[in-house]
Amino acid sequence: MPLYSGPSSDHFDGEHFFNPRDGAPMHGGGSVLKWMLTRRPSSWRKWIDASPGATPPERVDEGKIRATFVGHSSVLIQLEGLNILCDPIWSHRASPLSWIGPPRHRALGIQFDQLPSIDLVLQSHDHYDHFDLPTLRRIGVQWHPAFAVPLGVCARLTSHGIARDSQIQEMDWWQSADAFDKITVTAVPARHFSGRSLGDRNRTLWCGYVIESASGTIYFAGDTGYGSHFAAIRERFPEIRLAFLPIGAYRPLWFMGPVHISPADAVRAHKEVGAATSIAIHFGTFHLADDGEQEPVNELQRALDREKAAHRFWVLDAGEGREIP
Repeated sequence: MPLYSGPSSDHFDGEHFFNPRDGAPMHGGGSVLKWMLTRRPSSWRKWIDASPGATPPERVDEGKIRATFVGHSSVLIQLEGLNILCDPIWSHRASPLSWIGPPRHRALGIQFDQLPSIDLVLQSHDHYDHFDLPTLRRIGVQWHPAFAVPLGVCARLTSHGIARDSQIQEMDWWQSADAFDKITVTAVPARHFSGRSLGDRNRTLWCGYVIESASGTIYFAGDTGYGSHFAAIRERFPEIRLAFLPIGAYRPLWFMGPVHISPADAVRAHKEVGAATSIAIHFGTFHLADDGEQEPVNELQRALDREKAAHRFWVLDAGEGREIP
């Protein structure tokens, strides 16, 4: 049974999703083997202990936007009296198994019990470091939120009893959904891939999200390589108050470049989407590529230092929450 069936498009051939042909091509199995045989991974500490951050407020109103960086790509967005979780993972491993797979290298930024009531979950794609079934089950049982997902991911939620069809808004790129009266959520393009096993690669779509509200517009990039989609997003959403942009899992560039932006490309994307403020995500938690624990942050700072103009691009500690100017 396919996870998604629908008409062909410029990124779907009737069976598999694919990226537009305006960036670096995806690598095949031979490239994976080459990377595995030539890896030069930089160092990470085995465990980074830290106390959880401050408990977020229950709600944020009156035109304010508050963002809490939980860790990796998990963020809590609070605006218009709503609480939105993006790509939540509270598990120790980004894996289908509890005893093997990439482990968490640092403590959770905030504990699950510190979360306020969750109204909406945004899922960018179905990889294990973004789509974590134990966390999603816990969220579903506790709060019964709405879910926004790309094409094909609805079946992932319903088949595991996490949510009903009526709770899920499944979208193609550039499709919008009025998840609540106060916000509009639009799925936007990303350059990546999908799959949770050897037999389902690219059977579901991947995306970023734009949230529009009276408090401002927010862009969550999810996982993405560099491409023309950043400029296209700005064309449709010219005043982005806050962007969440990935900076990690980018080395070696020849292999990771088609699916993950580097810190330098994150600065480029920050400028191309025209974000007033950007927050770094996808770093410092899971060792997924060859870049070191501190390398993405250090390279981001170097890229910002090379810019003549000042840019508000924040790196938050796990668990740190800030109100957005």
